[in-house]
Amino acid sequence: MKRFTPPEQFQVTSLNTGAFAHLRQLFKIHQQTDWPEPAYFAPYLNAINANNLPVRFIDDAKVDFAERYYEQVIFETGEVPTRQQNWHDLFGGFIWCLFPKTKALINQRHVDEIAVHGLKQRSKHRNALTLFDECGVVLAISDSNWKACLRDHQWKTAFIMHREQWGKTIAPFMFGHANYEMLTKPYIGLTGKALFVNVPDEIFCKDLVTQYQYLDQRLYEMIKNDDCLADNKQLSPLPLLGVPGWFEENNNSSFYDNTDYFRPKRRTRK
Repeated sequence: MKRFTPPEQFQVTSLNTGAFAHLRQLFKIHQQTDWPEPAYFAPYLNAINANNLPVRFIDDAKVDFAERYYEQVIFETGEVPTRQQNWHDLFGGFIWCLFPKTKALINQRHVDEIAVHGLKQRSKHRNALTLFDECGVVLAISDSNWKACLRDHQWKTAFIMHREQWGKTIAPFMFGHANYEMLTKPYIGLTGKALFVNVPDEIFCKDLVTQYQYLDQRLYEMIKNDDCLADNKQLSPLPLLGVPGWFEENNNSSFYDNTDYFRPKRRTRK
């Protein structure tokens, strides 16, 4: 399989699809003419790490790692090493702005796991944290039927039959910054990992900032109190190009006929 490579240059045309609508609305990213500097995030960022230090973005080349792992640097200094002219780190910055409490908790959990297992041995918990951090999609749902439907890969039911319910009883919120990076050059096969978060109906009527604040708190509680990322079991495959509003071609229902992408649930034999 050919290794994915994002666009080499910063270009707002890569951010035109519906998947980037939240970033355009909240950060006006489409108005940028060139790569943002790390300081670009400062007005949007209000994060304190678990070591009670304010989080800030620093040019990766100026960070003294001193043999420390990336997550250890963030925990010990509050500095997030940020590579210049890099889509992956750019989107990572947006996620820190949108989910500051959850990101700080995930950072703490990584450091705690490293203290127990070291850098070479990755626990199930740390694998789940990384998978969600890179590929996670928060699916806010007020109707519990969505969880069973999507976990059972009933794609046409979810994406076609109940399409009008997206934004009313279910709404997607990107968490994985690697998802954003790959969506700059979307391709068939692009799949994220959904985590379902139960929300009251009225959340869908709130403004976008309030929705993110609510979800950040809920995610924080789910990870800290319910241990929902103890392993990968709570994460469910989600074909990202099938999400209504995220990819123009899915306006045609025949788009979902591709069973190599929208795969049926594999049944286990009894």
